[in-house]
Formats: sequence, structure tokens, C-alpha cells
Amino acid sequence: MNPSELEALLERAATQFMLGENTDSVATLAQLSSAVIPGDAQKLVSELHGEAQRNVAAGSNWEDEASRLKMEQGLDQLRKILSASSRSVAMAAVVEAVAARQNTSNALNQDPELVGDFILEAREHLQTVEGGLLVLEKEPANPETLNAVFRSFHTIKGLAGFLEFGVMQDLAHEVETILDLARTGQLVMRPNLIDLTLESADFVGREINRIEAQLHSQDPGAEQDPRALLKRVRAVIGGEHDSEAPKQEEGPVESESLVVADTRTQNAMPVMEVELETVPPQPVPTEAAEATAAATVTAIDGKVKKAVVPDTHAIRVDTAKLDYLLDMVGEMVIAESMVRLDPDLSGTKNTRLQRNLNQLRRVTEEVQKVAMATRLIPVGSLFQRVNRLVRDTSRKAGKMAEVELFGEDTQLDKTIIEELSDPIMHMVRNSIDHGIETPAERIKAGKPQSGSVQLKAYRQADHIQIEIVDDGRGLNKEKILSKARERGLIGEAVHLSDSEIFQLIFEPGFSTAEKVTDISGRGVGMDVVKKQILKLRGKIEIHSTPGKGTTFFLKLPLTLAIVEGLVVGVGRERYILPIFSVHEMFRPSEGQVSTVQARGEMVMVRNQLMPLIRLYRSLGVRPRNEEILQTLLIVAETEGKRFVLMVDEFIGKQEVVIKSLGDSLKNTPGVAGGAILGDGRVGLILDLEAIYNDRNCKAEMIKESLLEAC
Repeated sequence: MNPSELEALLERAATQFMLGENTDSVATLAQLSSAVIPGDAQKLVSELHGEAQRNVAAGSNWEDEASRLKMEQGLDQLRKILSASSRSVAMAAVVEAVAARQNTSNALNQDPELVGDFILEAREHLQTVEGGLLVLEKEPANPETLNAVFRSFHTIKGLAGFLEFGVMQDLAHEVETILDLARTGQLVMRPNLIDLTLESADFVGREINRIEAQLHSQDPGAEQDPRALLKRVRAVIGGEHDSEAPKQEEGPVESESLVVADTRTQNAMPVMEVELETVPPQPVPTEAAEATAAATVTAIDGKVKKAVVPDTHAIRVDTAKLDYLLDMVGEMVIAESMVRLDPDLSGTKNTRLQRNLNQLRRVTEEVQKVAMATRLIPVGSLFQRVNRLVRDTSRKAGKMAEVELFGEDTQLDKTIIEELSDPIMHMVRNSIDHGIETPAERIKAGKPQSGSVQLKAYRQADHIQIEIVDDGRGLNKEKILSKARERGLIGEAVHLSDSEIFQLIFEPGFSTAEKVTDISGRGVGMDVVKKQILKLRGKIEIHSTPGKGTTFFLKLPLTLAIVEGLVVGVGRERYILPIFSVHEMFRPSEGQVSTVQARGEMVMVRNQLMPLIRLYRSLGVRPRNEEILQTLLIVAETEGKRFVLMVDEFIGKQEVVIKSLGDSLKNTPGVAGGAILGDGRVGLILDLEAIYNDRNCKAEMIKESLLEAC
């Protein structure tokens, strides 16, 4: 029998004893005596059964007071023993259930799909937290923002608890308590508390990075110790000041003390919150839906600007599947072009067939456009990170700066946005450290005490333009020139335009900083910035006015999957030049081409000498004509340097889907990739930077590379 059945049998025997049903009580105690029960209880039941039998045999109805008292005490003692046994069994069942739950949870946090979804969703909530906290720094009592930040931590806590990420769950729960106190007016969000909450969000972010590294079988790094941070958070909940917060360098922003009411909150049990991947068009009463609809907020001119919440439904799709879809769409576009340009069909006079082919072309172009749009995401996700960077960097440098964001809904390829993160962060950091003046210097110059950093994004034709603007001191041309001459980058007699002078800051190791700080000044970074922009097939320009500020202009393609190219012919081969690198095309005239000693062939274009590169030599092919007056010339630009390419013919402009050449040919000099043209032929996409840098190399080097690869 189980403990509950034994207890029920005992109660029946006790009731029978009280009612004088002596024969029945003997039978019931006999049942208890034959059951498997704990050792002490078994002996006691046998004694009570024997006492009941003697009472029945004597025909007595428990008239002997001593015998009756012994029976009552025995039954009471037996009740306690069985009750204790029942609790022990119940506790064992609880332990077993908890162990089973832990085993299930551990199985859950080993599920790559579940953990991947958690990482993605947690990072989205951390973005909401960071953006919201920066708004709360200006508007501590903003209820909408407080609720959005609270819900984000609440959701992270619930998901972390569901997947048994205990450290993250504990910290998120404690921070959630602080935010709940702020929501109910028992605590005011002061700068020290903002710092503590941001530090907690950073801790959670690092934990997520560790989980992601483990998910991909990489080294997660050293495990974080949350005890000191938890102690500070719990001290705030207990009504104490955050005295252990890291001290900021002296600056214009004075930290105010925390204002905390003398209240206590009880820890709530973790709640698993499951949210649909749906963004509702307007707030609804349920907390889960509100959490989903929480919009990221940005501070602009002291006001709260809420990100536009799209009236749409969304699902998460693995980017690998999207990449495969784009590849297949590209293949479909190529197949459509081959069918449409097939000689047997292009000359047909069948109007219905021509109409069907035109309809196929329209549908194919629309499918390609929609497929390309699946990888486009708003640059706002990138811009939002700048708010925190400007806040922390300006405080560290003892300066004041505000961020203004424009065109956050402008869309770019996801890969480009990911690759742009570090370059933009570095340029913004330099704007704060080198550009923005201290409050005293700004007041003396007649400027507002707080500097301004603007990020703008907008579309221009088939490109995206991003501007990073500051209203600081601007670039010092004389200082840049002096440093460049000192390092031997340019000669004393060389005269450069303003644009060429500003481009010198992108030289490796170049820095005009008088002292090195932990923010910048080592000359490391700007050269990497330019390389990264060029890698994305983009351009970077600088405009600067002394005393007014500096603007960086980034020109980037919408996507890296498709390139708009100029298709040219060299000999019997076809090559594709990225159209953004092409400035003009012309047929040379007599006297326009000359040979300069130590510089090779040069072409005079608009009163400027440019080096001539004969593509057939660089690519190792036989040209149709080596006489330059019978060829065509293209003015191209890479890394800010212009040069002239010689080709046999212009075939036309075409958007092509970039194809990898594979491991065997990926290192071929002067070739960036391949594409299948409309007629089914393969065209190589040229790497103009490599061709320009290796313009003096011999064709044999390329031939040997191709032969080795084959």
C-alpha cells in the first residue's frame, strides 16, 4: 500500500474504536498489520491489534481506563509515524520530478534551434533595453519607455529560466525588480542606476555571446562571475546607494545620487513567456503582445522618437536558406535570359510566343526584386548602437555630445550592415575624441556646450549614402600635411587638393594625435575602415571645414549579391567592370597617349595625366588590336587613384549575379568573381584595385596561377 492508503486504513480503525465497533476495528488493524509499513509502525500496529483482540475476547467495551488510554495514545503515535512517512515519500517524488524537469531542461538547452531562437530574441530585447535606458537618462519618468525596458528584461528572464541559463535568469530577475520599483514610483532612474542597468545588460550580452560560441563548438572564453554585480543590484533593491559603481572620469555630467524608497519586494517565481513572432499594428492589453510591440526609442533634441512599428507579420528564416533562395533566383534569371536570347527564339515572328517571353521576363524581374528585398534590413539597427557609444565615449573624454539619427528606415543588405558596424563605430569614436571640443572650448568658440553627432542614411539611385557629421573643430590640413611629410608619405614640393589631403588619414599608422588615449590616437583603425569600405565595393570621402566640423560620406551598394557592371570585350573574352568604379569612356585621339620615363604609358584626360593599363597584358589574352587608336579607353578609379583601361569593345551595361570561382580560382590576381551573362557565356568580374596595384606584373604570373588552379 502507498502512504495515503495506510493513513486512510488507520483513520478507519480509529473511527471504529471511537464508535465501539470493536470487531471491525480488530479486522482493520489486522489489515494494517499485514501491510508493508515502516519498522517502528509495524511493531506498534501489532501491539494495538493484540490489545484490540484481548478487549473483544474479554467482552469489554474498553472499560479499563488504562487499556483505553494505551489504545488512544498508540493510534495517535501511529498516525504521526505514517504522516511523516507520507511526507518523505512526497518529498522524494518532488525531488524526482525536479530531476526529471532538470533533465528535460538540459535537453532543451542543448537543442540548437531553441538556443538559436533564444539568442536572436534576447539580442533584440537587449537593443530595446539599451535604446530605452538612453531615453530614460533624459526622461527618467517616461512610463512607456520604463515599461518597454521592464518587459524586455522580464522576457529575457523567462526565456533564460526555461532553458536553464541560471546566471542570466538570476541577474535579469533582480534588474527586473529594480525596473518594477521605478515603474511604481518607488525609485527614480538616476544616472548611477542607468549605468548599473546598462552594465547588467552588457553582462547578459556577454553571456549570450558565450552561449553562441558553445553552440558553434567554439571557445566561449572565461566564465563570468556575477556575484559582485548581483550584490550591487540587490543593494539598490534594498534601498542602498550603488557605492561600488565604477568611477567615471571627471566630465561635464554630474552623477546624481539614487533616490530609493524604503520598500522591499518579494522575489517572484520565474515565468516562461512565449511570444508570437508577430508585430501588432497597435498596442493590445496583453503583456506578451505589448512586449512584442515595444519599439526602440531614440533621443533626438531631448524628445522621444519612437521607431515606426511596421503593420506586418514576420517569421524568422535561417539566412542560409535565404542565400540558397537568392542563388536559385539568380539561376532562374540566367535561364530566362538564355531562353529569351536563344537564336532560334529571338528571330521568331510568332507574336504569342514573344508576348509570353515578355511576360516571363517581367515576372522573373519581379521575383528577383522581391528575393533581393528579403535580405534588406533597416540601418536603424546599426544606428541605434551609436547612442550608447557616444554616451560612454563622451563621458570618458570629459565632453558632452548628442546623437541625431536620420533615415533609420533606409534599407541595406544584412551582410553590409554587419560589416559596417566596426567602421562606423570607429569613425564616430574618432569624431568624439578628435572632433568634438570640450564644453569650455565650445563656449569659447561660440558654440553650444554640447556637441552634435549626426548619422544620416538615404538612397541615391542604386546606392545608399551614409553621412557621419560632427560639429567639432574640423580637420587641420596643415597638421595632416606636416605629419605626412614627416613620415615620407609625400614630398615637400607636392601640392594636394583638400580631398587628397584628407585621404591621408587613411594611411596605415597615420595619426596627428599629440597623446595616445585608450579611445584613439595610435593611428590604428582608419586604414582598416577604408579597407572594409572598399571590400564592400563602396567609397569614402571627407569634407571638413575648420571650426565647423567634419563629414564622412560613405557610398555603398544596396546588396553584395548583384553588381551593376560594364561588360567589355578584350580579344574573344568578356569581362565585367563594376560600374561604380567607371567615370567615363572614350576613343583616344592622336597625341593623347604618350610614354613618360619611369612611369610608362600615360593618357592625357582633361589636362590630367593618368597611367594606361592594357587589359590584355594584365589578363594574358590576345587582343584584337594592339594599336591604341583602334581601341577604346575607360577612366576608372580605385582607392582614390584614377587610371585608364584599354579594351577592344563596349558590349553594354548589365546587372549580374556574382558567382564565386571556388577555392581553386579564388586567389587569381585581378579577378573578383564570375557571372553568367544573358547569352549563357561566363564573364569574369575584374578586381580593379588588384589590377592597378599589379599593373607592372607580367601576364605569365596570371597564366601560371590559372594553370595551377586547373
